[in-house]
Amino acid sequence: MTTVLYIEDNPHNMRLVRKMLQTDGFEMVEAQDGMSGIEAALAHNPSIILMDINLPDIDGLEVTARLRKYPQFARTPIIALTANAMHGDRERITSGGCDGYLAKPITRNELLNTIRRFLLVAQTA
Repeated sequence: MTTVLYIEDNPHNMRLVRKMLQTDGFEMVEAQDGMSGIEAALAHNPSIILMDINLPDIDGLEVTARLRKYPQFARTPIIALTANAMHGDRERITSGGCDGYLAKPITRNELLNTIRRFLLVAQTA
């Protein structure tokens, strides 16, 4: 089973993504802030990480930078799921270390297709 870590402080968003992933057979690990997200990543070694950018303690780009320092996460796909959808946000977020970017609100197909695409690339790398 593929493990997905979702770092998100909004309970509604967490519940929505959990439903989308679990009905498609993914195992989901949850963290409500950046520091617990780093701890969860180290404890569960997820195949892919979904990252909210606006977190209450440290922002998602800082979490991404810290995770990238660990060799086991150097190539783990990190996908930003964020409400930051202004001009230039995608470029700022991907240049900050995230591999992909999805603007909220997201659709089930958009999320699952993005996850599958990044997992396929990670498996062939």
